[in-house]
Amino acid sequence: MNLPLPFRIFNGIAVLLFAAFAFFQCNDIPQDGDKTGNQEYFEPSVLDAALWVGFYAFVAVLFALSLSGRIIPRWVLLAGALACFVQMVRTEWGLWDNLFGEKEFTMMGASMDSADPRVELSREFFGALIALLGVVVLWWQGRKFAATAATSQTGSGGEADKS
Repeated sequence: MNLPLPFRIFNGIAVLLFAAFAFFQCNDIPQDGDKTGNQEYFEPSVLDAALWVGFYAFVAVLFALSLSGRIIPRWVLLAGALACFVQMVRTEWGLWDNLFGEKEFTMMGASMDSADPRVELSREFFGALIALLGVVVLWWQGRKFAATAATSQTGSGGEADKS
């Protein structure tokens, strides 16, 4: 697959963006004795935070693979889309509470920690939505540019055979 320059630039930026998402997600890994102080929701576990790091790193790797010229297999993109949907389902209740709960909607909170889980879950929901959009873009690029590469190869090969 040979991506045009604008798509290579976009995919390069996406690699950096999702790698940054993974890096900043490391801040959510609780250290010994860390508590958010809000027991009405959940306490994020080390496993949960590590899964988010891996999730964002996976999407970054998908974009990096697209830059290498490889066609990403459809099953890998489906797995990525499924992971996005799973993360969205896991966090949608926090967004729902943020939108329709008793407290006013916010995405900022007092600090960047997860002291208000509805804020953290809303951010994570939108992060998974952005990742899903990224997977859809990769799928579209694979369909469009793999088909164009195949057409140009058979077209040039066919003309050479006729000569």
